[in-house]
Amino acid sequence: MNMRTHLTGGSLRTRVTVIALTVVTVSLVTLIAISTALFGVAGHRAATALLGDRATLAQQYARTSRTPEIFLQRIEGRSVRARLELADGEVLGRPTHDAVAHRTIALHAPRSSWAEGATLTLAVDGDLLGGMQSRLLTGMAITGAVALLLTAVLAWFGMRYALAPLDTMTEVARSIARGRRGERLAPARTDTELGRTAAAFDDMLDSLEGAEADRRAAEHSVRQFVADAAHELRTPITGVQAIAETLLQMDTDASVRDREELVLLLVQETRRAGRLVGDMVDMARIDAGLGLHPEPVDVAALAADQCRRVAILHPGLTVTAAGEAAPTLADPGRVSQILANLIDNACQATPSGGRVDVTAALAHTDSGDWVTVTVGDTGPGVPDADRERIFDRLVRLDDSRDRRSGGAGLGLAVARGLARAHGGEVRLLPRTTAPTADTAPHGAVFRLDLPFRPMEPDPVARPEHSPPAPRR
Repeated sequence: MNMRTHLTGGSLRTRVTVIALTVVTVSLVTLIAISTALFGVAGHRAATALLGDRATLAQQYARTSRTPEIFLQRIEGRSVRARLELADGEVLGRPTHDAVAHRTIALHAPRSSWAEGATLTLAVDGDLLGGMQSRLLTGMAITGAVALLLTAVLAWFGMRYALAPLDTMTEVARSIARGRRGERLAPARTDTELGRTAAAFDDMLDSLEGAEADRRAAEHSVRQFVADAAHELRTPITGVQAIAETLLQMDTDASVRDREELVLLLVQETRRAGRLVGDMVDMARIDAGLGLHPEPVDVAALAADQCRRVAILHPGLTVTAAGEAAPTLADPGRVSQILANLIDNACQATPSGGRVDVTAALAHTDSGDWVTVTVGDTGPGVPDADRERIFDRLVRLDDSRDRRSGGAGLGLAVARGLARAHGGEVRLLPRTTAPTADTAPHGAVFRLDLPFRPMEPDPVARPEHSPPAPRR
């Protein structure tokens, strides 16, 4: 029988009342049966004892009674019947076919002319004992019927009080269904059946409301992300459209230099749109569970390659790479993407003439061994209130920043997502963190932590440690 059958099998009050009546009925029938059996045993023992007493009296009465008729009158009683067979074969007394118990004795009365050699059979009348047993059963049946009636009435009304918490649970559930999400039962005691049920009911409501809040937050996040992405894509698409229309409307005698400038702007806008779409695809893959292809790689060498790249793109900045070799097992393409995002972010935030320092190292902590890459710049830094917000999607701390850089606020979010897919982390270190006192940047300092895995490649990277806390 499944749960649906249990829940649709009638009201709980009716079922409990029927069960109570069934239990009481079975108990009463069992009690009556046991009482009847005990009454029969007790009656048989009493009859046997009575016959023993009468047999003793019969020997005395045989010596003192002048005739057998007087003897029978004296020996018989209300429940005892006697049958006397004289020595000459004459039989006196009533038959004893329905006797409950009987006893036969030989009379010894040498001085009595009629008793010597006579045989006396004593029996207890079965009709009398049966009548007593019938009256007992009748009384017990009446008492049982009254008990059943009282049980039904008390169980029916008592269950209303006992099941009041269930009615409260029903009202709370209906109230929540009508929109009052904060309602709870809050039982005073949780060591009873209904108390445990109420506590489990509250836990279920907490879980459901939490899941509902998470779903709404996720839906809001998705809607906001789509809206922001559409807004971000609108700018390069509008630029592409405007530049394309300008090219189409240019005179045939326009200079080659003007055409080349427009084509260069067109390429820049398309690249910007392509980078934004690529970042959005990466975020979608991260959310869906990114598959990695780890292999032995030197993270310090990857960091140096990225530094050489940005040094060409930003000739007005000083970009340095330092540190020891940092080999580990990771996806080289994704690690390069993390480093590129961090270093590009530092370069965009650093004014001309500033510097970006990248340092790779191996860290040994209580939680394990780590490969770390620190990226610091001499830009304005990050306000304390925005230290975690900068890792959200499509977040810019300076909306007036030149958008031709191609930044859409997804770089740090992608970097953190890829690092966590490796079992690592990307974090913003406190402002006071600085490798040295003189040459260290005093703007923002980001650190990439990757687990040190000197092992054979694994199809999918899995977190093995907790990233180390920021060093102060």
